[in-house]
Amino acid sequence: MSETPASGAKRPPRQSRTGLTGTGARKAASKSNRSRAREFALQALYQHLVGRNEATAIDTFTRDLAGFHKADSAHYDALLHGCIEEAADLDALILPLLDRKLEEISPVEHGVMWIGVYEFRHCADVPWRVVINECIELAKEFGGTDGHKYVNAVLNGLAPTLRAVEVEADKAAGKTR
Repeated sequence: MSETPASGAKRPPRQSRTGLTGTGARKAASKSNRSRAREFALQALYQHLVGRNEATAIDTFTRDLAGFHKADSAHYDALLHGCIEEAADLDALILPLLDRKLEEISPVEHGVMWIGVYEFRHCADVPWRVVINECIELAKEFGGTDGHKYVNAVLNGLAPTLRAVEVEADKAAGKTR
């Protein structure tokens, strides 16, 4: 079969069916309800960080976005409202691990780190490795070119403090990150 259609234009290459996009982020069809909740929470936190919009206004706007019905709305609520309410505490945990001022961090990476730290502290049902992986995926999809590496470094630095028992158990079992 020819790669050139009758019009003479070349067809784009076929996308793989591995569940990943060309950038390495997961395709929408392979995302869990919780992953979608994190995406919507990140978008909402971005509005808060950049526009200083109120949580209730952001929440109303976000719930009207296409695809929100596929997200875990309870997890979204916990992330959005929890991160905004605990912003100072989350920043206090993040700040010692930064190599620059908090104001110099991209709002996307800042929001992703909030989500990660919030989940470390309040979502014991989500393993620490999953928290970090989900945050890396968010940073890859929405952040700057190497923002995911920064997020990974900060969250990996916090995991032994915020999830000490889990991290130690993984070390004892020979699992490393």
